[in-house]
Amino acid sequence: MELDKLVLDKQYYSISEVAAMFKVNTSLIRYWENEFDILQPKKNRKGDRLFRQEDIHHLKLIYHLLRERKYTIEGAKQKLKEDLKLAARNFEMVQALLKVRGFLTELKDQL
Repeated sequence: MELDKLVLDKQYYSISEVAAMFKVNTSLIRYWENEFDILQPKKNRKGDRLFRQEDIHHLKLIYHLLRERKYTIEGAKQKLKEDLKLAARNFEMVQALLKVRGFLTELKDQL
């Protein structure tokens, strides 16, 4: 998934917009919200969830651990507890390496 190419130009995103970004159901986003303490979107008076860029960054990290690294929910919770900063840095490093790989592949194709 090309999560690093997401352009976040709004202050708040609805749950349906966020679910579309990650190509998952809104129910999965709500489930992750219940399971992971780091994910705490704001809610308006109607109770609609409003996701900030920080929340989307946390979702990227959760998505990376669960879907790409194949952690269980409990395993991902433990990983986040152990060192949230390290997990975030590792995720960013993987994303940067994927960008470099894409660039090099593109460059190779042009030669």
